[in-house]
Amino acid sequence: MIDPRTPILVGAGQLTDTAGKPSSERSRVAFSAEAAKAALTDTGASIGADALGRKVDALAVMEFFSDISPRFASPYGRSSNPPKSVANRLGANPRQLLYSHSGGNMPQYLVNRFAEEVSRGETELALICGAELLRSTQNARRAGMKIDWNEDPGGGDPTRVGDSRFGFSEEEARHELRAAIHFYPLLENAIRGGLKRDVDSHMKAMGRLFERLAAVAKANPLATRREGYSAEALSTISDDNRWICFPYPRLMNANAIIDQAAAVLVTSVEKVREWGIPQDRWVFLHGCADGTDTWVVSERDKLDASPAIRGCARIALDMAGKKVADIDAFDLYSCFPSAVEVAMKEIGIPEDDKRPISVTGGLPFFGGPGNNYVTHSIAEMMNVVRRKPGSFGMVTANGNYLTKHSAGLYSTEPTKGSWQRQDPKKFQAELDAGPKRRVDTKPAGTGTIETYCVSYGKEAPERGYILGRLDASGDRFVAMTPDEPAIVADMLTKEQLGRKVTLSESGGRNVFRPL
Repeated sequence: MIDPRTPILVGAGQLTDTAGKPSSERSRVAFSAEAAKAALTDTGASIGADALGRKVDALAVMEFFSDISPRFASPYGRSSNPPKSVANRLGANPRQLLYSHSGGNMPQYLVNRFAEEVSRGETELALICGAELLRSTQNARRAGMKIDWNEDPGGGDPTRVGDSRFGFSEEEARHELRAAIHFYPLLENAIRGGLKRDVDSHMKAMGRLFERLAAVAKANPLATRREGYSAEALSTISDDNRWICFPYPRLMNANAIIDQAAAVLVTSVEKVREWGIPQDRWVFLHGCADGTDTWVVSERDKLDASPAIRGCARIALDMAGKKVADIDAFDLYSCFPSAVEVAMKEIGIPEDDKRPISVTGGLPFFGGPGNNYVTHSIAEMMNVVRRKPGSFGMVTANGNYLTKHSAGLYSTEPTKGSWQRQDPKKFQAELDAGPKRRVDTKPAGTGTIETYCVSYGKEAPERGYILGRLDASGDRFVAMTPDEPAIVADMLTKEQLGRKVTLSESGGRNVFRPL
């Protein structure tokens, strides 16, 4: 007998559009609702998808890129209440209307949260959905189209959920470090240093790693890049694979210019029986966890580690009574190679492990629909375990700069006993008690480079950035190259890890010169 309040996932909907024309009718909220309707249909409920949609009493939409970043701001307007806009299209009147704060961790975080609410009898049917339309937005701009995505669905403002803090410190921002395309390359070179690899051998290793994702995307009709890139093509600089920020060329970056939407549904065993949802649609959440690493990258004790990923995996596995060896497939958050490499190390997945590390093809090849990617990976993992009943799949989710983490363990095999998770505050207290590095905001004298990256324009390298340790105090510092192209060029021809530098102040920023 399964406890009737056991939480269960029953609907998975995904959409990818690589050819459709932009229109006022297909806004971000309309596309989210399309995915939601696909998820409702996927349940096979005997009461019908429309009737099931009206029973949604908690609805969460992932924050759209256009509401977060000036770079992706849309000239075509927005909904004043995205979850209410989706609910109206479904004929639903949810008790909870949630609009997430930014973070790739949020879909799994919300599955975990809604599973708790379902197990306590607080929520009957939760819908998690989202979409991105940056391909359509870009095409509409280029064509000079007039599109209107403005919408006031009523209901006032939605409830915001998640952590709204910026992912960088004032000191990092003072040195132009605000974006993923800088922080993940910094983490990558720290990983390379820990592995004691030179640049060439590490580039080849990253190529081999992402070749595995590209092969999955090649076989996935929902993927946006299906070329099946080889390791050599991924690690070789070319017109199609130019540097973005060393050590990452273009094809090692998440691909955000896509039109994709996804949705999943969370309810209880009691309700799926009441609504006539066939058992071959049922997927159980056997284990889950959430945790946040040291918020500021430059304050982290180790730049090639994630205590939160390690702990999230351990807690989720312990909750399920499983070991890493029992997992048949993974979808590791894959915005950049460093995210995958750290996750594999912390979870305990060997580099030569033959199990899938992505079931979608990953953010560079499947597509990187902003905060909603993990909704796709959960939906696809549901399909994977349904095709192989009794198998187990793990999804990991990552927000900011390897900062906010969530994990989920999925199977068609029913959970045993009453569903209960460890209070996430307990694990977070352990993480918060961990060591941090002091950052000296006015470093002077000499220091040693711990990691570095070099940003590129369209034609040439533009600026170098380092994190290092002061020789005198051991404190960490943030610094950048002065306006001297020769120093930037030197960073690309000589090994920088462990290199000695002198530090000074120029124009309100810390600058370094190699000794």
